[in-house]
Amino acid sequence: MRCLIKRVTVIDPASSLHRKTVDLFLEDGVLRAVNPDPLPPADRVIEEEGLMLSPGWMDAGAYTGDPGMEHREDQHSLREAAAAGGYTQVAVWPNTQPALESKSDILYIRNQNRGHVVALLPIGALSHDCSGEMLTEMIDMHTAGAIAFSDGLSPLQDGGLLLRALQYVQFFDGLVLNHPLDWQVAAGGQMHEGVMSTSLGLRGLPRLAEELTVHRDLEILAYTGSRLHLHGISSSGSVEKIRLAKKAGLKITASVPVMNLVFTDQELGQFDSNFKVLPPLREETDRQALIRGLKDGTIDFIYSNHVPLDPEAKELEFPYADFGAIGLETAFSLCRTYLKKELPLDELIEWLAIHPRRVLGLPAVKVEEGAAVDFTLFHPDREWVYEKKQFRSKSHNTPLAGKTLKGKALGVLRGNHAWFSK
Repeated sequence: MRCLIKRVTVIDPASSLHRKTVDLFLEDGVLRAVNPDPLPPADRVIEEEGLMLSPGWMDAGAYTGDPGMEHREDQHSLREAAAAGGYTQVAVWPNTQPALESKSDILYIRNQNRGHVVALLPIGALSHDCSGEMLTEMIDMHTAGAIAFSDGLSPLQDGGLLLRALQYVQFFDGLVLNHPLDWQVAAGGQMHEGVMSTSLGLRGLPRLAEELTVHRDLEILAYTGSRLHLHGISSSGSVEKIRLAKKAGLKITASVPVMNLVFTDQELGQFDSNFKVLPPLREETDRQALIRGLKDGTIDFIYSNHVPLDPEAKELEFPYADFGAIGLETAFSLCRTYLKKELPLDELIEWLAIHPRRVLGLPAVKVEEGAAVDFTLFHPDREWVYEKKQFRSKSHNTPLAGKTLKGKALGVLRGNHAWFSK
């Protein structure tokens, strides 16, 4: 593929081209020339006022239903949703049926990346069937291409299992991810425990259920000296604990879902089950603490928290609806619509594209002449309506349907493949 992108502004703080408006010529998966003169012939020429280009965005912790739950999502629809949202790589949870818990399971995901613009990177199950009981053969999965290990959507309840996992992965400098939530403390919880949950008559998910687990995980991490990522931080207390742990030199990283940066538990006042997510939307003080945590480096990156669910699991009375919302197609736009002042564009691109790869130990992507193509094209302020007929995901569980948003991904390019929005 020969592609010429004209008058595009590069957003890549690590590049000498950062904030420069240039012409880029891509050929056979490589950025061949910057400002070529004369302009070479191309199969496709892209030119648009206000167009920007950055390293390809990466999401960590999206759910794909393949294998076993393809009616919610499959690899094709997940890639389509990711491309529409500006992502070139997506790390997928192991919570499939069966779980991604063996060398062959990891290769099943890896081998299907050929010929696609969006690469799916498998996170191997930490325990068999993500049940939290017995460790998997993580060395075998690591050798096959698992980029990290986690029980994904199933928070680890057994501290002893986490201890053994952290010791196990030290043999190959592996990374364990855990979503901190103690279900015994949060038993039956439906939303954040606070004034709103009380007024709605719903059992709450207290901050304590998260913060106790954060404390436990950090103590075990300090004991082992291994590497741990706390995925899905939502409370102000958790931010402070992680901040102190980083200052103490622990090998700890953390991430935050985009909806928790934007919304609070006030959105659940009308019992909209599409706002029923994990971690739960908490109070304004928590939201502000999460933003501060991002800006001071306590929290390392933002992720979409993409959990596709069929209507039978979501369109129910609030207490019976499953937790989760789709998010790949709207994560960037949510940040640009609601957090433009708090999260400047240059920093936002770092949290979407650069830091996730750094945490997961993946090769950095850079916009420089001679670099391999792995780029996202976007307009930072374009206004658009998120209409159901345009959804790329198989599932429609989102509170944003019909909403007007600002900032839009316009295309992704990786290797010799490309996808452009219509």
